[in-house]
Amino acid sequence: MVRRDSPYRSLRDLLRDWRADPTAVSIGGGSVPGGPDHLATMLFAQAAGIVPREARYVRYDGGGSLLAAILSQEVSVAISGLGEYATHIRTGQLRVLAVTSADRVPGLDAPTLREAGVDVVFTNWRGIVAPPGLTQHQVSALLDSLDRLHESTEWQEAMRDNGWTDAYLTGDAFAAFVRDESERVDDVLDSLGLAPDSA
Repeated sequence: MVRRDSPYRSLRDLLRDWRADPTAVSIGGGSVPGGPDHLATMLFAQAAGIVPREARYVRYDGGGSLLAAILSQEVSVAISGLGEYATHIRTGQLRVLAVTSADRVPGLDAPTLREAGVDVVFTNWRGIVAPPGLTQHQVSALLDSLDRLHESTEWQEAMRDNGWTDAYLTGDAFAAFVRDESERVDDVLDSLGLAPDSA
């Protein structure tokens, strides 16, 4: 996202300057190194051909301070979840250059990174885990409860109201997703010297 008067009218404009001098473009996020905004920035940089260590990520303590930073031009660009800034996007204070999801966000005139020529997808997902040693009956009961929750009107309304993407996975499919995501994230964290075994 950028301010409405930003010189970056498209992702192509941003990429031109960022690739020419990664330190000249400051990208603000509301999470610590290794958090979702930071990871999205580093994976974006890597996919855009920029060495992640050279990307200038500026950390803020959450959405409020990041919003102030982008509006006051402390940073060139902000990376964060759409839900936090929906009002500012709707009123035109902020413009979305691209989304990191696999598909476009309904009602938002912004391409995905892939559509804009950067082959990366990143979602800020959540998971529910249980302790080991559960019986198959207990696992089935938990999965049944989650299936009912996912199909409920209330959950569908919450997803719509918050602009969330439905990425519901359970069982082996969720385990495979977590394994693949962990490998991808570990790779970029290792390149930044942030992985536990890279020190």
